[in-house]
Amino acid sequence: MKYVIMADGKGTRWNNFNEIPKHFIEIDGERIIDRCVRLLKENDSGCEIIITSHDPRYDIPGTTRYEPLNNILEIDRFTSELICDNICFMYGDTYYSENAIKTVTETPAEDILFFGNSRSIIAVKVSDGGLFRMHVDRVRKLYLEGKLKTCKGWQVYQSFTGLAPDTIGDNFVFIEDSSRDFNSPEDLINPHQ
Repeated sequence: MKYVIMADGKGTRWNNFNEIPKHFIEIDGERIIDRCVRLLKENDSGCEIIITSHDPRYDIPGTTRYEPLNNILEIDRFTSELICDNICFMYGDTYYSENAIKTVTETPAEDILFFGNSRSIIAVKVSDGGLFRMHVDRVRKLYLEGKLKTCKGWQVYQSFTGLAPDTIGDNFVFIEDSSRDFNSPEDLINPHQ
C-alpha cells in the first residue's frame, strides 16, 4: 500500500506556535509525524510512504518527500497528481494511536473508506482512485462556485455517501481512542476538548 502523509498545509491556525510546525509536536519524546511513519512501517512492512511538503525539514528517513503542484485550497492536500488506486491519505498533524494505525492498515477498502471520530477524519483509504478523484474534483468545483462553505475531507465524504452534513453512515470506520489532530495551539494546550 502507498501512504501519503499530508503535511503541506499553510498552518494559519497553528501560526508557528512554539516556533515549530504542528507536525513536529512531540508527544512522549517523538514527533507526531515520525510516529506516524514508524507505526505505518511496523504495521505494513512493504509500504511506500510519501510526505507532501515543500519544506526540506520533512525529508524523513524511509519516506519520499513530494512537493505538490497545487496547494491553494484545503482540498488540494489530497494532491491530485498522486491520487491512484490502492493509496491511503493520512494527516501529518494527527497523533495516531497504535490501534488507529493497525485499523487503517488492516481494514480493506472496497472503494473509498474514511477513518476517524465525530470530530475529525484521520485517514482516507482509496482502492478506486478514479472514484476518489471524481469526488475531490466535485467538492473543489462546488466550493469555487460558492455552493460549499468549506472544501476538505468531510465534504468529500458527504459527496461520496450522499449524506447531509454532520451525518455519518457507511464507509466510515470509527476510531474512538487517543488519536487526534492538532489544528490550533488550543488543541495542544487543552488536549481533551
